[in-house]
Amino acid sequence: MPKKTIVMGSDDAALGLKNELAKFLTAQGYTIEDVGIYDADDATVYPRVAERACQAIIDSGFTKKGILVCGTGIGMAMSANKVAGIRAAQTHDTFSAERAALSNDSHIITMGARVIGSELAKKIVMAWLPLKFKPGSSSPKVAAIMELEKSRSAQGKNKALAKPRVKAGAPGRK
Repeated sequence: MPKKTIVMGSDDAALGLKNELAKFLTAQGYTIEDVGIYDADDATVYPRVAERACQAIIDSGFTKKGILVCGTGIGMAMSANKVAGIRAAQTHDTFSAERAALSNDSHIITMGARVIGSELAKKIVMAWLPLKFKPGSSSPKVAAIMELEKSRSAQGKNKALAKPRVKAGAPGRK
């Protein structure tokens, strides 16, 4: 049985790690759908790469998984999580990768090329890829994430939930 197609993307800070992971995963029997960037001179900002990856996953009916890498993994995770229906998790260890799949039903994992090396990245990917979310104690939490997204973003109500509470005399307060 053929293995899944993995959607991969990076910015210029993580092009080398993306290419190394793609080569590794191809050798493991996975098909890679590379959404960019393709060379070190490409100045495409990571939110655009994340958007392309998310769209490919959505267009597949969520049958594909995604791996996005940038300098820290933070920007890619933040960008991917802005796309309705997508759940992305920053992972820099195998436990986080496992929980991203089993507890949070993640579609995408992100990593930082300036944070971890390629061998650890390979272990993280291989810990995450075979796992599937199983309904159970985490189901209400995932449902609440989806409901929050639906009720706030889809209806144009993506405003702050409440004003921040700052005590008088606290820094930044007159």
